Amino acid sequence: MPTSIVSTIDRPDLVEVSVRWRWEEWSRGKEPFEDALSRAQQATAARLQMPQTFVLLDGVEPVGTASLTAQDLEERPDLTPWLAGVFVAPHARGRGHAAKLVAAVEAEASRQSIATLWLYTRTAERIYARIGWQTVETILHNSNPYALMRRELR
Repeated sequence: MPTSIVSTIDRPDLVEVSVRWRWEEWSRGKEPFEDALSRAQQATAARLQMPQTFVLLDGVEPVGTASLTAQDLEERPDLTPWLAGVFVAPHARGRGHAAKLVAAVEAEASRQSIATLWLYTRTAERIYARIGWQTVETILHNSNPYALMRRELR
């Protein structure tokens, strides 16, 4: 089946699955799921340009998500905006879905006339480097080293 990428602005029924993936991967124990869901539902209903979340569909099945957000790293409030929350369901990995999601966020950022995007990662630096992202520095976040990366869109 063909894949497609949709914004949760156009498909608010996909907000919950995208929030659940991100919450289970990165936020469990840091905040209640209901708070994360409520915040995402409010942003979606307001049709904000940021944060904006995209969901990759394999046919009709949601299999991944990524977001464009104003802030993502408390240690670097000076940097904005961010590619954040890139997640592909385990059973759908290894098929290039993450790159498609990143490209969707980059396209939206370009549409908004954003020149530079940022991200940080602990485990996927090589994946991002392969698709054009550059490591700027290594930072400590929660006592762990992360790659801080940048992508010039113009």
